Amino acid sequence: MIAVKKTPGEKSFDVILYLFMLVLLVLTLYPFWTQVIISMDGGGAKSTAYASGLVLYPAKFTLESYKLAFHYDALWYGYKNTVVRTVLGVALAVVFTSLTAYPLAKKDLPMNRVFTGIILFTMLFGGGLIPSYLLIKGLGMYNTIWALVVPGMISAFNVLIIRNFFRSLPEELEESARVDGAGYVRIFLQIVIPLSKPVLATIALWVAVGHWNAWFDSLIYISDPNHQVLQVILRKIIIDNNTSGLMLAQQNLTHHSEFSGRQLQATMIMFSIIPMLVIYPFVQKYFVTGVMVGAVKG
Repeated sequence: MIAVKKTPGEKSFDVILYLFMLVLLVLTLYPFWTQVIISMDGGGAKSTAYASGLVLYPAKFTLESYKLAFHYDALWYGYKNTVVRTVLGVALAVVFTSLTAYPLAKKDLPMNRVFTGIILFTMLFGGGLIPSYLLIKGLGMYNTIWALVVPGMISAFNVLIIRNFFRSLPEELEESARVDGAGYVRIFLQIVIPLSKPVLATIALWVAVGHWNAWFDSLIYISDPNHQVLQVILRKIIIDNNTSGLMLAQQNLTHHSEFSGRQLQATMIMFSIIPMLVIYPFVQKYFVTGVMVGAVKG
């Protein structure tokens, strides 16, 4: 194999590109790193939470704020509700979105363009907040998990992505299965779905992140504090600066430490993002494949 020698211009471009990516990496990771060190800083008045300028390490390392968070009951209620919402929301979204996309992937489906146009219409116009609230109330879903997962069960954008992916699959596979006597349901479950893992994993990740980070619908449709999701609890602590619950949890600790409100906020932020950081590497390999094939093939 003959090695291709780079020109001086290409070498200079590589250096500039690497430097640019390095700067971009630092700008991306530094805000996250700041939250990490603030949450682990027990420096009191000298805490990095009060520091100005560039902060690289905590003034005094401690995990007391994490210990405090573990004694905060509302955190675990929020975690439970958010996990249930995310798992249920992802399962329903993947099932119903793929069921909607599969018939639309068939070009010989009668009124295919009409059905596709109706779905596209929902991307441009929504029902509005008040009608949605009245509908949720009228269906008896207020203060239930269904109010958080049913309205977003089918996304028009996700339907189009999965439909395009289904269309990219070889038609010969379905024709061979049909010759062998397989029906549409069996073809869908045993051929189409196993071949669609990349795009389904991508959609599942999108939906999971959306449900995990969502707070506005829970704020509107959930009034019971025990049914609130993690992001609403986090919002009260960060935006409303409501740390009274954490302060009550501090009284349950045998060892009392002084915490700044900023440190408690940073700790709660870390608790909210760790699950997504853990899950993402397992679906990353499907992510690029699913997006590219689902978006380009048509």
